[in-house]
Amino acid sequence: MPTLGIGEAQKLVFDALLRSRTNESNARSVARALVAAEADGLKGHGLSRVPSYSAQARVGKVDGMARPKCERLRNSVIRIDAAHGFAYPAIEMAEAELPAIVCEAGIAAAGICNSHHCGAAGHPVERLALRGLIAMLFANTPAAIAPWGGSIALYGTNPIAFAVPLLDESPPIVIDLSLSKVARGNILSAKQKGERIPADWALDAQGRPTTDPDAALAGTMVPIAEAKGTALALMVELLAAGLTGSNFAAEASSFLDADGPPPSTGQLLVVLDPSAFGANGRQRFATLASAIEAQSGVRVPGRRRMALRNRAERDGFAVSDALLTQIQSIQPL
Repeated sequence: MPTLGIGEAQKLVFDALLRSRTNESNARSVARALVAAEADGLKGHGLSRVPSYSAQARVGKVDGMARPKCERLRNSVIRIDAAHGFAYPAIEMAEAELPAIVCEAGIAAAGICNSHHCGAAGHPVERLALRGLIAMLFANTPAAIAPWGGSIALYGTNPIAFAVPLLDESPPIVIDLSLSKVARGNILSAKQKGERIPADWALDAQGRPTTDPDAALAGTMVPIAEAKGTALALMVELLAAGLTGSNFAAEASSFLDADGPPPSTGQLLVVLDPSAFGANGRQRFATLASAIEAQSGVRVPGRRRMALRNRAERDGFAVSDALLTQIQSIQPL
């Protein structure tokens, strides 16, 4: 398989999107996000998304020319309308606006509406933690999980991400998880590679375990922790969609194809200043991180991704010939 460097991969994505009715600013934002996910080993949120993103931009299911709009609603609350564009520029706008508000209020939140797939949810919270802030991101996605005991998908895989800063130059603790047993992007990646999936990842349309990625995509995802996972998925629907006026999972079109209207999902980004609580929070965070690392065979969440990222920055990463050819063959409109 060919190996791409970070810059080379970003140019590959950027060029494909430029050929697909996307402006330079948005293409650059998406390229950074997808390549960062690929470098972290999150292939379901990486280059495998380029063909579907491109197809959606070409027909307007996602508006590649959109410019997000920000409105301050309260002292510590902003609303960002992604304008049916890619989520990444809207999330980057929230990252730019929230720190100054947090300095004043100690806590701030951004509700993002008319949005799209947010990709690796851990990245924006990690960037905010590197600025000394605590951050949480909730994002809803198209329907993939049924309520516990039910058979019709009402909730998305609905990622939750959380990051806190530690001391000095220590990298932050970063937690990023979807509420399905695995992210749906992993099934898409398996489909593109012609591979089977483990039988405990998903159910087919009849509610039976399946190893066929096509049957899995037509069915529902297995939630983490059974009923507890579906309760958390409901919580994210309420915060990311209900609170922001976005589509609930069952109202949203797929992130994976170019059919239908824009998905119009939502995200909620909440940021806190640890110094606002008067308890030397960063020192306390570092104490617990040290206790975790003191145990043999244990690592602080986020460290594995960082190791993969460092290796990718040094050596690049492999991309399948089939996916590379698919991206390179995207023709200008």
